[in-house]
Amino acid sequence: MKFPIGTAIRLTLVMLVILVVIYPLVVAGFARLAPGSGKGETVTVNRKVVGYRLIGQKFTEDRYFNSRPSAVGYNAAGSAGSNKGPSNPDYLKTVQARIDTFLVHNPEVKKADIPAELVTASGSGLDPHLSPPAAKIQVPRIARIRGISAERLNQLIDDHTEGPLVGLLGPATVNVLSLNRALDALN
Repeated sequence: MKFPIGTAIRLTLVMLVILVVIYPLVVAGFARLAPGSGKGETVTVNRKVVGYRLIGQKFTEDRYFNSRPSAVGYNAAGSAGSNKGPSNPDYLKTVQARIDTFLVHNPEVKKADIPAELVTASGSGLDPHLSPPAAKIQVPRIARIRGISAERLNQLIDDHTEGPLVGLLGPATVNVLSLNRALDALN
């Protein structure tokens, strides 16, 4: 009986070269063609980087639209969810604390009307988007603080709403950083 050990070793070496050398180089080459040359799309204001388009960041001032909470403190180096399920007492306390904080800053909103994404972290902890309803529920607070009409803020949200991919895949979203930059430009 013949054992094909030589063939197995050669195949292993060929696959090692393909998967460890060639494939990463091809992916890096394609990344160079993407916006930001594979380093992420930076958002700049007055030639100063203020964030990345596809990485969520925290907005705590009441004059801005709040982002989705992050389980990792918006640290892109440690992207992860919390791994706590909906019956975990610690998780429930965290969500309740987020609800309470949201209601303090948005007294005109009823608890039942708060979109879940405003009090629960995304799977990556870095989601830069909200749904249009999650952005619009914050309009009364921002209108009151900034002295901008609710109609104008709703129009701003509509102008920054990105439709589903190819018109079919996924929900409509609003990039919070882009929306807050446009909000600052209004003043």
